Amino acid sequence: MKKVINDAHAPNPIGSYNQGVVSNGFIFTSGQIPIDPDTGKMIAGSFKDKTRQVFKNISAILERADSNLSKVVKFTVFITDMSRYVEINEVFNEWLEEANAPARSLVSVRELPGGADIEIECIALTK
Repeated sequence: MKKVINDAHAPNPIGSYNQGVVSNGFIFTSGQIPIDPDTGKMIAGSFKDKTRQVFKNISAILERADSNLSKVVKFTVFITDMSRYVEINEVFNEWLEEANAPARSLVSVRELPGGADIEIECIALTK
């Protein structure tokens, strides 16, 4: 059984997918890019600001599914510039407790939807 998750505090999907799906005690989020859900547009600002927006979007989806960032078991991060690795770690440390950090993969890609320079998806436990 699966339950579809969509939240107004995260960007609307721009294709045939949902923000998240709950199945067997896990929530699987779709990749989130730094879109402001209020405007539907990519935010301006630094790379760290964009990464923080992605975390806000993911948090909204997780909360809608009765979960939160502390329940994430795996992040997958896609970036277009591997030199941003340190900045990503700094933002992750703002949002997560290091002692309870989940598994993570970070992959460099040539391009991302909408011209984004970062996209993050996760798998989390539901409460």
